[in-house]
Amino acid sequence: MAVNEYKLPDPGEGLTEAEIVTWMVKVGDVIKINDVVVEVETAKSLVELPSPYAGTVTAILVPEGETVAVGTPIIAVDDGKGGAAPAAPAAPVEKPEEIDYSNPAATGGGENQTLVGYGPRSGAAKRKARRGPATAATMAGSAVQMQVQGSFALGETDTSEVVPADEPPVPAVPARETRFEDRPSGTWSVGGVLAKPKVRKLARELGVDLATLTPSGPDGIVTADDVHAAANGGAAGAADTAEPATPAATTFASAPSGLEERREPVKGVRKMMAQAMVESAFSMPHVTEWITVDVTRTMKLVDALRADREFRDVKVSPLLVLSRAVCLAMRRTPEINAHWDEAAQEVVYKGSVNLGIAAATPRGLVVPNVKHADTKSLVELAQELNQLTATAREGRTQPAEMGGGTFTITNVGVFGVDAGTPIINPGEAAILCFGAVRKQPWVHKGRIKARDITTLALSFDHRFIDGAKGSQFLADVAAILENPAAALKF
Repeated sequence: MAVNEYKLPDPGEGLTEAEIVTWMVKVGDVIKINDVVVEVETAKSLVELPSPYAGTVTAILVPEGETVAVGTPIIAVDDGKGGAAPAAPAAPVEKPEEIDYSNPAATGGGENQTLVGYGPRSGAAKRKARRGPATAATMAGSAVQMQVQGSFALGETDTSEVVPADEPPVPAVPARETRFEDRPSGTWSVGGVLAKPKVRKLARELGVDLATLTPSGPDGIVTADDVHAAANGGAAGAADTAEPATPAATTFASAPSGLEERREPVKGVRKMMAQAMVESAFSMPHVTEWITVDVTRTMKLVDALRADREFRDVKVSPLLVLSRAVCLAMRRTPEINAHWDEAAQEVVYKGSVNLGIAAATPRGLVVPNVKHADTKSLVELAQELNQLTATAREGRTQPAEMGGGTFTITNVGVFGVDAGTPIINPGEAAILCFGAVRKQPWVHKGRIKARDITTLALSFDHRFIDGAKGSQFLADVAAILENPAAALKF
């Protein structure tokens, strides 16, 4: 038989590795060319990979949860045509040397420097062009294609410090020693131990050796309860051999907290977000201004739009009115829709508004953007906002949808938060934080009334946006929200 090994391709944007998230096939399945066989996570998004081969799956070479380098064989497919026997499994591909991409000098940086991944490599084989929109090749364009970094931590990101573990790590099993069996429910065997990928991942996180456990599941399968029981038992055993604690420590430890100390690797979208936020915070002088606004008229407009039959198929929220207000206000302060080119020492004014909306996802904060938002009608803008937020929450946002953003809105109001000091996305000049809309006492026409009130916070790059420009933009946005009819003046 002729067995073809499908090697992990470059998922795009010069990335060099990806994590195997979900296998869509198992050993023995018959697949066709372009059938999706695996879902992988890169530093930017989730990507579904189609098979370049047709035939029968003979081996899954990399388990779920493992991160492998581009070019590593991940699945074997027998095309049934006969031929030479499959070659021996290749040795694990060594990961490339870590490079500090926050320092352009480390890579010989220039205008076309790739900020994520390692960029094109000389002598690499050419690949067929991918379908779909291209992404920017300039330094600024590449930077904002990284907008997985988000803008303002919304509580989704684990900010605990990651330090080297004190305990010895659980030995990893190389792919060539992994034996997969056709078991029900996606169970596979490594070294004679049967367990599902999620259970193996849990064991790695808790430092439990599966080979030492007594399986309690059907057919001798190790379950998550087995792992938890071993982890709790190990903790108890360690406590027995530990040195006697001081009375104060004993009192503290005896108080039940319901919390569990654990370690979580920072990778993928979260890792790229962390790197980008550090780069932005320490390369741009941030200034944040605040304004509290009576948005009662905007809320009435939102109710009217929801009742309009033209908007019956889209979700209408105050964010829609804010998005339109931002696009209109930029006509008077185009500096807000620009960015600082450090290499050329120039301010680059953008020709259109690519409006980014920060969206919290289980894998981290991503910022897809509406291309040419300033040219769209209110209905079109509502449709675009609905689509990009739904895609982001499903974790399906692609790099091209996050590339080229020029301004970002982060809506912390959906979490009941009043406002914050957001961090500007690399390649942009400003970001607007939209707080919760609440009924509050407000002086209106000389009388105290209950009105819909919100707070806006604008962070901007003070290298070329002075206080007057930033204040004018923020005041213009607030004026439109306070009285949507004011939009006719812009």
